[in-house]
Amino acid sequence: MFTMTQRPETSIPELLSDHAAIEAVRSRAAREAALKTAAAGKPVAVWRDGAVVWLQPEEVLARLSAKPVA
Repeated sequence: MFTMTQRPETSIPELLSDHAAIEAVRSRAAREAALKTAAAGKPVAVWRDGAVVWLQPEEVLARLSAKPVA
């Protein structure tokens, strides 16, 4: 942890070059957003075969609860 007067240990270019870490964070954020949306009883939009498809909350919850968190 650092304050505004301290410099981070890792530079921004170094952070941005870690594509695996960025993808892992993006994936976790998307999963969390989908779970929250489905838990609220709302459908979730996904991209499938070149088109937007709406999944019902039950399908989202079933799919995501069966998948381990990356």
